[in-house]
Amino acid sequence: MTNPGIDPIQFRNALGKFPTGVTIVTTKFGDELIGMTISSFNSVSLDPPLILWSIDKGARSLPAFKEASNFAVHVLCEDQQEVSNLFARQGADKFANVELETGIGDVPMLKEYSARFQCQVEHQYEGGDHVIIVGRVLDFDAHDCKDPLVFHSGRYAKIASE
Repeated sequence: MTNPGIDPIQFRNALGKFPTGVTIVTTKFGDELIGMTISSFNSVSLDPPLILWSIDKGARSLPAFKEASNFAVHVLCEDQQEVSNLFARQGADKFANVELETGIGDVPMLKEYSARFQCQVEHQYEGGDHVIIVGRVLDFDAHDCKDPLVFHSGRYAKIASE
């Protein structure tokens, strides 16, 4: 049930005032490689190591992620806006010009990233118009990049330097 006092567009714009990192989540569905750009990534627990992200119930890739037993989350560097935009598009061949390797559960993984988390699905929860996916981190690695890719108020943003 929706709250008649909350305008969804104004609510979304207000949420956009909170800067987030930009990530790409990937999985494999049959023979199809699936990936999408998300900003709804968060840590849940250190022991056990758990992360979460959410996907819109209207997303084309929802069935794949609901059926997946494994997925990978890639935290992007500031210079990866083009990759972020590619994985944000519907219908594009997202993996055509991206260097990949194969991870746990045959999940496609980007070779360029700031941090990468290979996960097994731990839980899935209904969350209004989204599904919240909690993953147990089975492996992770990180690379240094100058700055992370940040999203704020509907566009990419830079972190202020000291």
